[in-house]
Amino acid sequence: MHSHIIPGIDDGAPNLEASLAMARKFVSLGFKKLIATPHVMADFYRNTPDSINRGLDILREGLLKNEIDLEVEAAAEYYFDETFINKLDRKEVLGFGDKYLLFELSYINQPPNLLDVLFKIQDAGFYPVLAHPERYPYYHGSIENYLQIREYGCFLQLNTISLTGYYGKGVKSTAENLVDHNCISFLGSDMHHLRHARALKDSLNTSRVEKLIAQGQLNNLLL
Repeated sequence: MHSHIIPGIDDGAPNLEASLAMARKFVSLGFKKLIATPHVMADFYRNTPDSINRGLDILREGLLKNEIDLEVEAAAEYYFDETFINKLDRKEVLGFGDKYLLFELSYINQPPNLLDVLFKIQDAGFYPVLAHPERYPYYHGSIENYLQIREYGCFLQLNTISLTGYYGKGVKSTAENLVDHNCISFLGSDMHHLRHARALKDSLNTSRVEKLIAQGQLNNLLL
C-alpha cells in the first residue's frame, strides 16, 4: 500500500506509460496487489474521490490491455493542512481496507494539534494511518514520540525504502528503531518513479523487513 502509480494526478507517474512501467516493476518483484494513494493537498493536488477513481479506471484499463497481472485499488494520501478537517467533516475522503485513512505531515513544522485531529479522524469512522513517520525529523531522537501517537489510536506506515538509507542515515536509523520497538503496522513503497523501484528491490532483502514479516504484525496482510 501507498504508491503514486495513478497517471497524471500528482507528482508520481506523469502518464499511463510511466504507470505501466511501474506496474511491471511491481510484478517483477512479486507483488500481486497495490493500493494507490495519490496526494491530496490544498495548494498543489486538489484530487477528490471522483478524480482518483477516474484515474484508477484509466490505469486498470491500461493494465488489462497490456496483460499486466496486477490488482490495483485506490485511496489517497491526505496532507495535514487547513482543508483536511473540512474534507473529513463533509465525508469527502477516500480510505482503504477496513476504513483506514492515510495522511502525511509537514517535513518542516511539527503540527501542534495532531492528537486532536487523530480523535477527529476516529470520530469520522476511520482508523488514522500516519505515512512514513520516520521521515519527520522533529520526531527523531525519542521513540516516545511515536509511542504516544500509537497510544492515541494511530497506525504507523513505514516506507520500506527508508531502510536502505535512500532518505539519509537519520531516517534509516529511525526506521530501524521503529521496527525494533514493534511500532510499524503497515509497509508501503511510496513509489513515485523507477528510481524508487530500485530502492524497493533492495529494501525487500533487509533484515528489518524480514523481521516484520516473520512477526506477522503487518496489517497489509488483511487488505
